[in-house]
Amino acid sequence: MTISAATLTAPCKINLNLSIVDVRQDGFHELDTLFLPVPDPADILEVEPGDGFSLRCPGHESIEGPDNLVAKAWRAYREATGFAPGIRVTLHKHIPMGAGLGGGSTDAAALLRWLNEAAGEAALSADALNELAARLGADVPFFLKGVPARAAGIGERLQPCDVSLKGLNLLIITPEIHVNTAWAYREWDRVCLPKRRKTTEPLTSGNVDNKNSVPARRLHVHNDFEDAIFPEFPTIRKEKENLYRHGACAAAMSGSGASVFAFFRSGVGMSRAAEDARRRGLRVWENGF
Repeated sequence: MTISAATLTAPCKINLNLSIVDVRQDGFHELDTLFLPVPDPADILEVEPGDGFSLRCPGHESIEGPDNLVAKAWRAYREATGFAPGIRVTLHKHIPMGAGLGGGSTDAAALLRWLNEAAGEAALSADALNELAARLGADVPFFLKGVPARAAGIGERLQPCDVSLKGLNLLIITPEIHVNTAWAYREWDRVCLPKRRKTTEPLTSGNVDNKNSVPARRLHVHNDFEDAIFPEFPTIRKEKENLYRHGACAAAMSGSGASVFAFFRSGVGMSRAAEDARRRGLRVWENGF
């Protein structure tokens, strides 16, 4: 089979809300979160015919090894289907790493989607591809579909949602801080789980097995990680508070940080907040709906 060169776009995500609802026996955390795909920032993957598999990340050579999720995605697809085209992948990173925007997961999903389209008769069904994606990472199944979705379990049980953001402006800012995700979960267990266990709230996940699209009737912006992460990283809290001072109507940290996003009803207010963040050396992205 002849493989043609391709350029793949891998957009980022934010978590409009993120609740940690339980800790399973195997140590993984059950989540209830609402994912929103966001066009900017986005990574770009250039795929060219080659021998075997190779990966280049200009400017980020330290992540070119076999542990990169793009390399893992190629190996996992080969093992699942036997389809293993020789390709050279050049990954142009625009999504900050360790920022709660899903950079590694979206890259893996972009390559999985391309492999499945190129595989012909060896292609996996949608359900099988979703299962394969979930083994690579909790966010990867969401990026395969690329639509707003509520996720439960460790992120693999998805229910598309109709999220109306018409007329709103989205600002994402990323301070020069790296929050380790594994540490964030451990810190949440230490700081927040004992308090949750004392409440009468049932620590169980909601059922989101229905694959039909449902409306998200009320946009609820919230992130459980903030209670654990803000005391250790007060700069992230200050950036969120600063966005409100500039007139944001909603703001929260995305994922386990360190990115913070805010919605503005006024484009002027968002522009002022963006300019203020740029002056202070933060990375900034503006999106409209």
